[in-house]
Amino acid sequence: MVRVRNYCSISKPAIWIWLISALTFYLLFLMANRNSREWSISNAEQRSRLYEKMEKDLEDHGATFLKQGETTQSLSLSDLFILKDGVVTPVLKPANPPVRANVLYLNPEYSVPIADAVRSIFSPHFDKAIWFQNSSLYHFSMFHGSHHITAVPASESEIEAEANAVRAVSESICPLKITLDRVVLTSTGVLVGCWQVDSGSDPVTIRQKLRNALPHAPAKQLYDAVMLHTSFARLLGHPSSWPEEANKVSVLQFLYELVSRLNNKIHGTKAIVGELWYVEEYDILALALDGRMKVRKFQLGCSKV
Repeated sequence: MVRVRNYCSISKPAIWIWLISALTFYLLFLMANRNSREWSISNAEQRSRLYEKMEKDLEDHGATFLKQGETTQSLSLSDLFILKDGVVTPVLKPANPPVRANVLYLNPEYSVPIADAVRSIFSPHFDKAIWFQNSSLYHFSMFHGSHHITAVPASESEIEAEANAVRAVSESICPLKITLDRVVLTSTGVLVGCWQVDSGSDPVTIRQKLRNALPHAPAKQLYDAVMLHTSFARLLGHPSSWPEEANKVSVLQFLYELVSRLNNKIHGTKAIVGELWYVEEYDILALALDGRMKVRKFQLGCSKV
């Protein structure tokens, strides 16, 4: 009897230690497994959440562009456009030093049908109070070696070194198969196409590769790392005409209706992105405003899509 009691007194603590260890291991296994699953889909999920937040921007802040409010990148509409007698003219301000932007390019095979749809829905109601992005310059901003908020001057030899580094990055990037997730209108009046990645290199990976290749670039970049977006147009004022059935709705409701029509028309559009551009913008927002620029075009070298 004594030996049995001694055995039990020794084994109980050992059993508890074993149970606690086993439970701890099991919980750690579940956490690791869950984190692994979340990591594998986190970029797509984060994009969806970001796009949902962008979609609510107009509702949360109202149409500030109707009051000539601040636009993206800390610029006001008056910094970007002159609207006089119904004619829109971009304000091209020299960028000193030039902005150095790295963008993925959307081929006209895909951009022109989108641009046509945007024009067909918005032109009848905005006359000249709208700026349409040049469809031959549809792009996805990835990373800036220098931008107008944080300037990073560079000599000609340093710019050439940057371009060569970006070329090397392009050779390691796989073409992207993408799908238009939704179109949103921001409170600043920008009509934005928000895309998801079906296959190929993820924007997070591309931006990290560019960060590694351009160590002197501004620490603060202009866009979220997961974002993949294209600006289609910018609204600059109130609608100039309303259909009869819309006479009883607010301006905001009418804007939502137009965006909904556009979504119904182009949501789900598929595209393949196969070029990375290194762009020196000699005017601020030259890509968006048809300003002066120098473009180096690099084909994405990875063949896997």
